[in-house]
Amino acid sequence: MAGDSGVVFPAGPDGRRSTAAVGRAVVADALRAVDPPGARAAEQETNWRAGYLVHFRRLVEAGLGDAVAARTIADAGLASLHDRMRVAVGGEERPLATLGTAPAARTLTTREVRGAAEPERELSLPFRGGRLRGDDLARRLDSWVTGGVIEPSAAEAVRTVAANPEWLSLPDRTVVVLGAGAEMGPLTALLRWGARVAGADLPRVPLWRRVLETAGRGAGTLLVPVGPQADGDLAEVAGVDLVGESPAVADWLSALPGSLVLGDYVYADGADNVRVSTAVDALTLRVQQERPDTALAFLATPTDVFAVPGEAVEHSVRAYAGRSATAKLLVRPLRTVTAGRLLQRGYLPGADPGVNDSLVPQQGPNYALAKRLQRWRATSARAAGTTVSMNVAPPTRTRSVLKNRALAAAYAGAHRFGVEVFEPATSNVLMAALLVHDLHTGGGPRHDHPWQDEAHGAVHGGLWRTAYAPRSALGLAAVLGLGAARG
Repeated sequence: MAGDSGVVFPAGPDGRRSTAAVGRAVVADALRAVDPPGARAAEQETNWRAGYLVHFRRLVEAGLGDAVAARTIADAGLASLHDRMRVAVGGEERPLATLGTAPAARTLTTREVRGAAEPERELSLPFRGGRLRGDDLARRLDSWVTGGVIEPSAAEAVRTVAANPEWLSLPDRTVVVLGAGAEMGPLTALLRWGARVAGADLPRVPLWRRVLETAGRGAGTLLVPVGPQADGDLAEVAGVDLVGESPAVADWLSALPGSLVLGDYVYADGADNVRVSTAVDALTLRVQQERPDTALAFLATPTDVFAVPGEAVEHSVRAYAGRSATAKLLVRPLRTVTAGRLLQRGYLPGADPGVNDSLVPQQGPNYALAKRLQRWRATSARAAGTTVSMNVAPPTRTRSVLKNRALAAAYAGAHRFGVEVFEPATSNVLMAALLVHDLHTGGGPRHDHPWQDEAHGAVHGGLWRTAYAPRSALGLAAVLGLGAARG
């Protein structure tokens, strides 16, 4: 990824590129028309790195009472980010909007990789070393619903796909996977099912060797971007830098065959996550100009703030009331020692919708902004009539999670609080099935309020329905899971 070129944070008077200044300003701009006190509070936050949590929660709460307000927040947040971010070219900074018409620095061509396997003609889910299909899959879905691990609408969507296996190959579509090497992306599942996938990721040889091996074992067709006259070993010439080559990627995507599905599965560490997510958003607008019927796909992180249905609140309230006698005895002294911060109840009984705050401080404000950008785009695009697939993915043991010691420990101990952490293979196929469902149903049912669109089909791993407010149990989960995480 280009260090100080392509999409960048704006340089201040001292030449520094402050991610905190941009994050603070974007959140304030998003809130300004709907919640002026909230906007002022964000603007005046002196420690954004530690204090961002309450402001990202307010972005959800401020829009709960009115669907128009929620969409206003999304549109204003997107506009602010696009207005503030810059494109650095040859030492010169330009507005982000110039990416909409900027000429490509090079022309990308396509190399095809066709899988040698037969397409899978039945939905099967990798789970604990085996594969669930048919009645076994149905029982697992029922178990997850009963345990509060997934929303009933998610289970119903997966059942619908299982009953229509001809959907799996997504005939006549090209699914673009931006972030082809991402652990949480649908590339592997789609290729096993025989779909046509266009993969884009950084030009890193080990990454592309892994992606190309996956394509060879699959049953679909992988379309790979390469430069002109790029012959020889494909792994050595494949790939693009989305941050620095947005116009070239947009032109390449616009020329692909079939009905286009633009899937945003990119991830990077720290500030680069905002840069690449913003670059993809600018690319998305350019592709939509060329191909207005393009569908959009995202995965929402479960470690964010969401409005949740009253049914989820009731489940959590029952779980809190039904704690064991030992658990109830332990809560009081623990809460006393931590000034009430530990093991708070999840919701006020009767809340509908409730607000689930699963933000994790260790992930930081840049991660939160990058993921909120995607939710805002999904909201705005749905309002404009675009087919959108955006589902909350479960907490998953990905490499990016496990390299954070605190988060890895919390995930290892999460099961003690009714939260199930998934293996990547299970998450991949489950979320790919939900994508297939959405694409065959016009994005799923339309709801009156954007929060209902976000809550539909959620696979939150139990974070929405556990007895406790997730962050109030995070520290204790980390302590309990420390030994397992080290192992």
